[in-house]
Amino acid sequence: MAKEALLQAVREARAKGRALPGERDWGVGLEEAYRIQEALFPGPLKGYKLGLISEAKRRQMGLPAPVYGRVHPGMFLEEVRLGSFIQPRLEPELAVVLKEDISPGAAPGEVMRAIGGFYLAVDVLDSVWEGYRFTAEEVVADNTSGGGFLLGFRRFSAPPEGYLRLYLNGRLATEGPVAALGDPVGRLLWLANQVGGLKAFQVVFLGSPAPAVPAEAGVLEVWSEAGVLVAPLLEV
Repeated sequence: MAKEALLQAVREARAKGRALPGERDWGVGLEEAYRIQEALFPGPLKGYKLGLISEAKRRQMGLPAPVYGRVHPGMFLEEVRLGSFIQPRLEPELAVVLKEDISPGAAPGEVMRAIGGFYLAVDVLDSVWEGYRFTAEEVVADNTSGGGFLLGFRRFSAPPEGYLRLYLNGRLATEGPVAALGDPVGRLLWLANQVGGLKAFQVVFLGSPAPAVPAEAGVLEVWSEAGVLVAPLLEV
């Protein structure tokens, strides 16, 4: 019953486009929350997103490891229509596109060979929990606040050095060091172990080194030392 109550709460909030008060005890564990996520956001899968990658955030949430969400083909955007989201926020990210499968328990060398390239990206976060105040179980059930994604066109053979910086209408809105993303090989291996393996051509969004910021209409730019991603943010 507890699992069904949380599932229905998220489903109805998404359907109505309304946020709910969070930080409730639903009597649901993290494993059950992932089952709710899968029920609410089934396949086909285009990939995964990582969340809560910083140790500080995980300590705050009482988690020993990051969390993940599911990415579907319809979540890839060329422009962001803000009216389609409940409470959109933006994070600059890096994404990995795989060229080979990664099996659970793969060796680090196998994971490295499976990486087809790195790309600049933006996670357009969206949460059903008011003010993004939630428990670990609530955010996982809500697909780790997955709303939509922008993916750059330029491929990098390795993560760019330095900082990722996100600008809104020419103003620096948030930034963070790429090094804060951690070891991408380790992240991919952890994820493959969690989800039973990753497939060639899937995209994995590695999380953000920068705090999320509220979205606003205009022009979004993500800068790194190796390139830039630009996209329009539309009001409706």
